[in-house]
Amino acid sequence: MATALFRSEHTHDFTALSLKPDHQNRPLRVDGRGGLILENFHPLAPTVQDFLVTIAEPISRPTFLHEYRLTTHSLYAAVSVGLNSNDIITTLDRFSKNTMPPNVARYIQHCGKSYGMVKMVLKDNKYFLETADPDILQMLLQDAKVRACRVQGTAEITTTATKADTVAIAGTSIAGGIREAEGLASHGRGRHSEYEPRTGAETLRLLDDDDDDDDDERGVIHALQIMDDKVGAVAERCLALHYPVLEEYDFRNDHANANLEIDLTPGTQIRPFQEKSLTKMFGSGRAMSGIIVLPCGAGKTLVGVTAACTIKKGVVVLATSNMSAIQWKNEFIKWSNINPEDIALFSSDNKSVFTGTTGIIITTYSMITNTRERAYQSAKMMQFLRDREWGLMLLDEVHVVPAQMFRRVIGSIKAHSKLGLTATLLREDDKIEDLNFLTGPKLYEANWMELSQQGFIAKVQCAEVWCSMPTEFYQQYLETGPRTRLLFCVMNPTKFQACQYLIRYHESRGDKIIVFSDNVYALEAYAKKLMKPFLYGGTSNAERQLVLDYFRNSPDCSTLFLSKIGDTSLDLPEATCLIQISAQYGSRRQEAQRLGRILRAKRRNEDGFNAFFYSLVSKDTVEMVYSSKRQAFLVDQGYAFKVISQLKGMDKMSNLAFGTAQARSELLQKILAEVDTKSWKEEEARERAGLLADGNMFYGPDGKPLRKGARRVAGVLKDLSRGQDMAYIERNKSANKSMKTKNSSRHKFFKSIARENERRRNAE
Repeated sequence: MATALFRSEHTHDFTALSLKPDHQNRPLRVDGRGGLILENFHPLAPTVQDFLVTIAEPISRPTFLHEYRLTTHSLYAAVSVGLNSNDIITTLDRFSKNTMPPNVARYIQHCGKSYGMVKMVLKDNKYFLETADPDILQMLLQDAKVRACRVQGTAEITTTATKADTVAIAGTSIAGGIREAEGLASHGRGRHSEYEPRTGAETLRLLDDDDDDDDDERGVIHALQIMDDKVGAVAERCLALHYPVLEEYDFRNDHANANLEIDLTPGTQIRPFQEKSLTKMFGSGRAMSGIIVLPCGAGKTLVGVTAACTIKKGVVVLATSNMSAIQWKNEFIKWSNINPEDIALFSSDNKSVFTGTTGIIITTYSMITNTRERAYQSAKMMQFLRDREWGLMLLDEVHVVPAQMFRRVIGSIKAHSKLGLTATLLREDDKIEDLNFLTGPKLYEANWMELSQQGFIAKVQCAEVWCSMPTEFYQQYLETGPRTRLLFCVMNPTKFQACQYLIRYHESRGDKIIVFSDNVYALEAYAKKLMKPFLYGGTSNAERQLVLDYFRNSPDCSTLFLSKIGDTSLDLPEATCLIQISAQYGSRRQEAQRLGRILRAKRRNEDGFNAFFYSLVSKDTVEMVYSSKRQAFLVDQGYAFKVISQLKGMDKMSNLAFGTAQARSELLQKILAEVDTKSWKEEEARERAGLLADGNMFYGPDGKPLRKGARRVAGVLKDLSRGQDMAYIERNKSANKSMKTKNSSRHKFFKSIARENERRRNAE
């Protein structure tokens, strides 16, 4: 649809764009392909930037020029928060340096006519497809795929819609005033922040001009019931028919589900950008399903807790690991006044339930999507989850949801609204687009550099350190296969020395350091050589928690080595320096998530950078190619990578590892022996098998996700019978010999054959 509309005039030749006479006073340029270029140094840039985040996808946001693009899904998200086509076109034309290309205006009009016309609503534990236009409902029913998902034998339902009023979001100044007026929280009054941004509603009539919609909201609603396990399929089909399904929850008029006694603690007030993101969710007076994208360390968890405090209904939280689930529970207790007994954990080693009529259940994706036969207690918990209506489903690290196994999450748990939280809405495959019908559109995406300048996240200096490889190592690197080459890259002795130098330098400054390595063999080798603690997939949860607490609280532990397990959901606010010695090929997502480990605002307020990110790369190897790919997302966010070809003073450092030719030769022989045994690959395979259960989040060298499907391998028949670790031993040889001499035990048939053979031999 979009391709056809953008194939007309002004498609590639931008010289045809006609500048307005006062173009120097306007900050925006609109091209014929839906691209938007914003001059971020213009005085009107802050106002226009807030508007563009609402209607378009941010592509690149460095210091001076920001690039956005109009897409069907971004316009869908704009309509979902109350905008209409005329508002969007008028505002773009008002701030554009050039006249609006007609094909772009037609495209916006086309999207505005269909978006928001169809809604998916949960009532009485049943899903209904609703629309105010009966003709649209009949058109959808004529589609075979939609018709097949309808509950057979049910008639069309007609109801009257309720009017939506303004929502007071918990943790804001408005909510604080309401609580004070009601006498519920006399000392919970909020204050306006000097950084509170103007929203599109205040400056451009973009979020509050809902008066024209009042008549529609009081109109007749036509609905039909959809099968529970077909909700995702219906949403996907409606999207293909250009009628995206809108999911919203009128929680204040929901009297069927019990209210949850929860509110933010009186001293808690959310930050302006957090309030802005939640305004996109609750701007229509109802809870809109969708995705909020905030940098790591910017308070995504608090946004989720605030959404739960605003809706005040039952909540299901889906995390990526047991450790993350425990952190979510602690955050709910920290930021809200909820009774801890109203929070339940559903994990492999904890299956508690809340005591009241409603509450919060925190679980993991793998627990919900498990298809194997469950234990009695787990099956009972799953039935409890399925039989209830939940007001809110919080999806932590929502980018893992598009994996095929996690599509079952949406069908397993019935929730009125879904809120996805992530820092990196990235996947190297195309499945990230599935989020538009699995969870909802992207409601808000924060500007990383803007938050850094305002002090909400750390100011990070990013650097790529080039490590030359000794001749004998490089020779072996050239002669080995692709997988083994990566082992030589990470075990490069020069890289080892650079890591040692940076650790010693930053420990002397009082920094807390995290060293990341995807290669488990290298992780263990580095950590043991430098006598530092390390965690990987094979570490037990109890040991992980012990080591993490030691790193957080002890001045004697300044450096921690981590494998992939540290990429997400680890709360290490004290970390100020990150060194990456091995990564996951060209994964942009992993690079951004690892940077997020040090993005939390620091207690140290010295001028300039207060956090450091080093990526150690073996020079003239495939690592340099992967490194440039990984950095693409962070560069688009405005980060600049400084290239360091030589660390000053490293060669003069005492006790430098592998400083002699003999030490390097011994290291090379050890690596070659390890390559022959292939035990390092087996260790990686064991870790990957455990981590893939968290959502198919890891990618291969081709940029495509690793799958858990079948692999063709050479083997023997005993592997199929699980007899590869067994052996047959002949323990009583004398008994076998005696059996040969006992003719009486033989059957008559075999005796006759033996006699016949004997007769023939004698005849010859």
